[in-house]
Amino acid sequence: MQNGFVTVHSEIKEIKSDMNDISSKMQNGFDEVHSEIKVIKSDMNDISGKMQNGFDEVHSEIKVIKSDMNDISGKMQNGFDEVHSEITIMKSDIKDVKMTLENETNKNIRIIAEGHRDLNNKLDNALKIENEKELLLIRLTILENEVNRIKARLDEIA
Repeated sequence: MQNGFVTVHSEIKEIKSDMNDISSKMQNGFDEVHSEIKVIKSDMNDISGKMQNGFDEVHSEIKVIKSDMNDISGKMQNGFDEVHSEITIMKSDIKDVKMTLENETNKNIRIIAEGHRDLNNKLDNALKIENEKELLLIRLTILENEVNRIKARLDEIA
């Protein structure tokens, strides 16, 4: 029986040794997994840091772009304000030109047209007198010719 206990004891020792080996192997496996988890965690922290830096850079660039857009918007607004001001001035100038046309130019054109009509009337009167003068010259020539004929006849008779 003692021999049976020794055998059982020996088997228990062997089982215990196997258990220690398994425990040791499991501990080594856990240590390796733990080590790999630390590496993965470190890699994740690096990636997270790089991503954060990337996000910070993007955020910074967006701020620059936003600032540039605000500058451009301000310049465009100034340009629009200048154009609006110029358009207002041009509208005023156009109104002034319209008023000048209505009040001065059109009046002056009317005066010139009336003067031109008067000149036409005077020209017509002058041409009428010229026509009468030509008719009188023709009549005078006819009468002179008649007088010359009568004179020639008197000279023949006498």
